[in-house]
Amino acid sequence: MIPVYNVFINNLQIVGDCWMEKEFDVVVVGAFGVDTYVFLSDSEFDVSVEGQFSENVDSVGLAGGYSSIAFARMGLKTAVIGYVGDDHNGRFIRETLDSHGIITRGLQIDPYGTKRSINFIFPDGRRKSFYDGKGSMYTIPELDFASSIISRSSLAHVNIVNWARFLLPSIRKQGLTLSCDLQDIIDPDDPYRRDFANSADILFFSSVNKDDPAPIIRKYLSEHPNVIVVSGMGNRGCSVGIGKNVTRFPAVDFGEPVVDTTGAGDSLAAGFLCSWLFQGHSIEDSILRGQIAARYACSTKANSSGLITMQELNHVFDSIRGLSL
Repeated sequence: MIPVYNVFINNLQIVGDCWMEKEFDVVVVGAFGVDTYVFLSDSEFDVSVEGQFSENVDSVGLAGGYSSIAFARMGLKTAVIGYVGDDHNGRFIRETLDSHGIITRGLQIDPYGTKRSINFIFPDGRRKSFYDGKGSMYTIPELDFASSIISRSSLAHVNIVNWARFLLPSIRKQGLTLSCDLQDIIDPDDPYRRDFANSADILFFSSVNKDDPAPIIRKYLSEHPNVIVVSGMGNRGCSVGIGKNVTRFPAVDFGEPVVDTTGAGDSLAAGFLCSWLFQGHSIEDSILRGQIAARYACSTKANSSGLITMQELNHVFDSIRGLSL
């Protein structure tokens, strides 16, 4: 049995027999920073010499940056809650999000500066990341301020940045659907992720560290029978857990080469949530649409602002569905 959550139509939330108007469709709670991409020319780099030649590009990124832009590109009214530095990179993030129509009044100042991630990208699209979270472990969010933004939204999509766990009770209390990206899980009993896993209605995670995500999915389902669990598996497809069932979906490929896998998981989540919660697609079609968004992200190089639009998503979805009929 598929759990039933609140229904969102034209930015009106149906709760029981009441209609509640919301200012935003989704609020993204999490990590916003600058990704520096180092595109390597070879499958390995030579650590025995000092100098290497590469293409180096900066873009707004981290999970919050990618997911908020992904939602906005798909047409959802998007707000954010997060922290950036009072510095060049912080202003770059604000200006970029503003350009996508994203409401940034929830971005506050991190005195330690703006988060950074250095991503080494190999020619086949593989990635090795080095993350600098700045003040993430020391920040205590202003609950009243954050709640004033949360209350205006229908969906909260939460990253696992440490301070975000303090907002989970407010999200639950205010009745939002809560989705959470647990990132690249190694151990489902990881205590750092426990608060997030226990709070969410919909869980996403990457199986990059696991050949088969099914045992992790079943672990979460056994603890939370009403949760939906989605695991992105890259070129191996996607696995989804609902109730007592785990279903594996094949990978999507529409011909474009894989050049950069950064943002694929965020796009999978955004494509699924937008399609299922806001547009009323079936679980199966919503997974396909999420996979299309993820695969599209893999074909764009260091460009969070170039994620798939709703028009493009509909076009690819209709093409693939037409071929499968």
